[in-house]
Amino acid sequence: MVNLQEKPFYLNEEALKWVEDTYASMTLDEKVGQLFVQMRKSLDENVVKDTLRRYHQGGLRWQGGDRGVVYNQNKLYQENSRIPLLIAANCDNGGDGCLSEGTFVATAAEAAAGEGTKTAYDMGYVAGREASSVGVNWMFNPCADIFMNWRNTIVNTRAFGDNADRVIENIRAYIHGIHESNIACCCKHFPGDGVEERDQHLVLGVNDLGVEEWDASFRRVYQTMIDEGLESIMVGHIALPEMSRKLRPGIKDEEIMPATLSPELLTDLLRGEMGFNGLVITDASHMAGIACMEKREVAVPKAIASGCDMFLFSNDAEEDFQYMKAGVENGIITEERLSDAVHRILGLKARLGLYLPENVVPDPAVKEEVVGCAEHLKLAEEAARRCITLVKDTRHYLPIDPAKRKRARLVFIQSTPTSKSYKGDPVKQVVIEELERAGFTVDVAPNFHDLEAAEGPNPMHMIKMMECGRMSDFAANYDVVFLVLNIKGYAQENNVRLRWSCNHSSELPWYVTEVPTIGISLNYTNHLIDVPQVHAFVNAYGSTRTSIRTAIEKICGKSEFLGTASDTVFCGKWDTRL
Repeated sequence: MVNLQEKPFYLNEEALKWVEDTYASMTLDEKVGQLFVQMRKSLDENVVKDTLRRYHQGGLRWQGGDRGVVYNQNKLYQENSRIPLLIAANCDNGGDGCLSEGTFVATAAEAAAGEGTKTAYDMGYVAGREASSVGVNWMFNPCADIFMNWRNTIVNTRAFGDNADRVIENIRAYIHGIHESNIACCCKHFPGDGVEERDQHLVLGVNDLGVEEWDASFRRVYQTMIDEGLESIMVGHIALPEMSRKLRPGIKDEEIMPATLSPELLTDLLRGEMGFNGLVITDASHMAGIACMEKREVAVPKAIASGCDMFLFSNDAEEDFQYMKAGVENGIITEERLSDAVHRILGLKARLGLYLPENVVPDPAVKEEVVGCAEHLKLAEEAARRCITLVKDTRHYLPIDPAKRKRARLVFIQSTPTSKSYKGDPVKQVVIEELERAGFTVDVAPNFHDLEAAEGPNPMHMIKMMECGRMSDFAANYDVVFLVLNIKGYAQENNVRLRWSCNHSSELPWYVTEVPTIGISLNYTNHLIDVPQVHAFVNAYGSTRTSIRTAIEKICGKSEFLGTASDTVFCGKWDTRL
C-alpha cells in the first residue's frame, strides 16, 4: 500500500487529512470514476456537468485549441468536478504540445544533438509555464525511451538519445524545467520503446532485450528517476518477454502480455524490485497493443488489477465504467487494490496542492503573459543555434554563398496528404521565403499532390512528374538544389520512410550528379537510408520558421553547426556515409 508521506508525495498532515477525508466521503462509483483519465468530448456546460456527475473521472486530457479555448475548457471541468481533476498534456517539444500558439522549443532528438542539457531544460521550462497557465497540472512527459533501433520512427524524434547516460541527463533536465511550474511529470513508456521497429499503436510492442541488457539501459533510466522523486510513470503496451520469463518461470508465449496487463512487470518489478511509490497510468487504451490482446471487459479492470492506478481514455465511457465497476464487484480488482490506486490518485492531487482552491484554476491573465512570449521564443532560437546538425558534407559543398550560387531549385518532399481538403503544405512556403531571405532565387520543383489539388485529377500530372528534362539545361539553370524533407507520421504505419509524391518522380535525386545538392530534414533523423547519395545533409529537427531560418543561415556560413550526430543517423549502412 502507498505511503503518501514518503517519496514522491511527501504529504504534510493537512494534505494527508484531505486525502483521507475525501476517500472516506466517496461512493463506489466515485472511486471507480477516479481511475479514468478521459478525453474532452464536449465544451457544452450541460454535457460536461452530466459527464462528471455520471462518471466522476479522475483526470482530463486536453483536446487542442488556442489558449482561450483550452483555459476555458479546463476551468469548466474543474469548476464542475466535486474532486479536483488531474489535467494532463503531451508537451514533447515545448508549449506547442498543449496550445496551438504555444512555443516549439526543440525535439528530444534535437536536444540530444546539442552539447549539455540546456535545451532539454528549456523544453521543460517553456512547456511547464505555458501549460500551467491554462490549468494543466500533469505532464505526460518526458519520454524516457532510448533510440536503439534506427528503424523505430515512433520515438525517433521523442527520445533524448541512443544511450542510457544521455537519456538520463536530458530527462533529468527536462523534469527540472517542468518543476519550475506546479506540474507533475510522467516518464514514458515503461518498460521502454526504441528497441524494435513496430508501433504499439498498431501492434503489441515488444522490447526484446535480455534481462541484463534491460537492467543496464531502461532499468537504469527509470531507477534513476524513481530515486530522484519522479511522480508518475506511463506504462506502454509493450511486452518485456525475457523479464516476464524470469519473473514467471514457465510462462507460455501466449501468456506474455503488454506491461499494462502484466502484474509481474508492474507489481513485482516496478513496485517491488524498483520501489516505485508514485502513480502508474496506462498509455492510451484505444491502441492495438492493448486492444488486440484481451476482450475489453477483461482488459479494463485487469490493467488496474495488474498494478496500474489510472486507465487512459474510454472507448465508450458508460461501457468502460461498467466494466471497471464489475471488476471491483467480482473481485478482479480487490478492495485493497482499489484503495491503493485511489489513494495514489488523490495523493498526487494533494501533492500539487489541488485541495486548495487557489491552486486549481490559474489567473486568466497569466496565459496572456507567458504563451509565446519573447523569452520563450528566444529560447527556441538558442536551441536551434545549439543543436542543428551537419550530418555530413563529404564533397565540401558548404558553406553555400548565395552571391555565387544564387539560382536554387527547391525539391520539397512532404507526408502524403490524407484529406481531400489538402491545399498544400504551408511549410513549403516558409522554406521558399527563408531561402529568398538568404539571397537565393528559388524555383520550386513540381509536386504531384499540389498539381492534383490545384488543377484537379488529371492523368497528365503523372506524366509531368516523370519528366526530368535535359541534363545540360538543368546544370545551366541551377547552381544548387535544396532537397527539403518534411515527413511525419503517426499511428498509421510501423515505419515512416521518405515517400516521393508519385512513382518514377522527377523528385528523385538524380540531380546530385549535376549540381551541388543539400539535403535538409525538418523532422526525422534517419532519412539518409533513403537518400544516401545526397553528399551534404543537415538535420534541422523542426519545421518552424526559426528552425528553417537557422538551418539556412548555417548552410550559408553565417554561423557554425554545433549539433553532433550519433551513428544512428547513418542507419547501419556504409553508403550513407559517402
